[in-house]
Amino acid sequence: MANEIALKYGCNPNQKPARIFMADGGELPVKVINGKAGYINFLDALNGYQLVRELKAATGLPAAASFKHVSPAGAAVGLPLTDTLRKIYFVPETDKLTPLACAYARARGADRMSSFGDFISLSDECDAATARLISREVSDGVIAPGYSPKALEILTKKRDSAYTMIEIDPSYEPAALERKMCFGVTFEQGRNSYQITEDVLSNVVTARKDMTAEEKRDLIISLITLKYTQSNSVCFAKDGQAIGVGAGQQSRIHCTRLAGNKADLWHLRQSEKVLSLPLLPTRKRPERDNTIDLYLNSDECGDVLDEGNWQKYFSVRPEPFTAEEKKAYLATVTGVALGSDAFFPFGDNIERAHRSGVTAIAQPGGSIRDDNVIETCDKYGIAMAFDGIRLFHH
Repeated sequence: MANEIALKYGCNPNQKPARIFMADGGELPVKVINGKAGYINFLDALNGYQLVRELKAATGLPAAASFKHVSPAGAAVGLPLTDTLRKIYFVPETDKLTPLACAYARARGADRMSSFGDFISLSDECDAATARLISREVSDGVIAPGYSPKALEILTKKRDSAYTMIEIDPSYEPAALERKMCFGVTFEQGRNSYQITEDVLSNVVTARKDMTAEEKRDLIISLITLKYTQSNSVCFAKDGQAIGVGAGQQSRIHCTRLAGNKADLWHLRQSEKVLSLPLLPTRKRPERDNTIDLYLNSDECGDVLDEGNWQKYFSVRPEPFTAEEKKAYLATVTGVALGSDAFFPFGDNIERAHRSGVTAIAQPGGSIRDDNVIETCDKYGIAMAFDGIRLFHH
């Protein structure tokens, strides 16, 4: 390990010189073993690694995250993939997956458009199965505690060996105080070392008191994800993974709408109407992602189904997915967990969450309108815990 690493540039190409180093003169806990990392790459890598390390500690399962611009597009633990998830994540049935590979496929698949050009974080040594999945996608790089020889061979072949690979010392623990600068002024604060466990869900304030084991697991995943998401932020989670992250919004309802819309798209991609889309086999994965997104978001799918236009996307013209059909499909969704990094000030957030199948919520509480928020949860039979912790991250 070195005590400093020179970077290509800072946030933008005009911001030079740029480097990372240890202020105390000690050795960095990371080394670049392939490619050349940038300033934002390292911010994504170090935030993402903290997230997956905490997910593994909380769940006992390998974890992965997909970061873009210092917020996660997806985060997940290593639960097996269903046949449907394999299809929407473009994972061939013939691929033999390890738990870490499953975690990566889930993290990448949560919001595939946002994950385009991401930075990947892995809680465990990158194995060959995970490396094969990574090598098929467009990403800037990966951080992991290590790489198996086969994984190194697979990943160093990507992009003419320019693919950035960072190795981190898994035993590294940062100092209790952290600093950053803004406009020449140094800020200092205690590191957010709060450990998120199932204990934070004990104060259930709604009429429905029971939460399933799956709901509790997914609430923990959502809260740990929020701990490393630019605030304000809200996270929808289901089946061991984040399925919709709303980050960096000034209004909490906008966080909830953004995350809820992403969660809805994740569910709609599993519908038979989308699974059976006759996508052109010649189109690459990012193009297929864009086509599916257009199909689901266009007004009556007009953008991709217009006469003379659909041939660019499909081998035969598919039927539109109408607003009524989508609404009916989403009405069947249930068992979604929702975490918030600060209190919900109004019941409108719960109304929006209910439309995306939310049945369990964790938030700090403390609003003068807590009674209204609880009442709205009770209207829909949603269990809500006041976890008492604010998770702002900037």
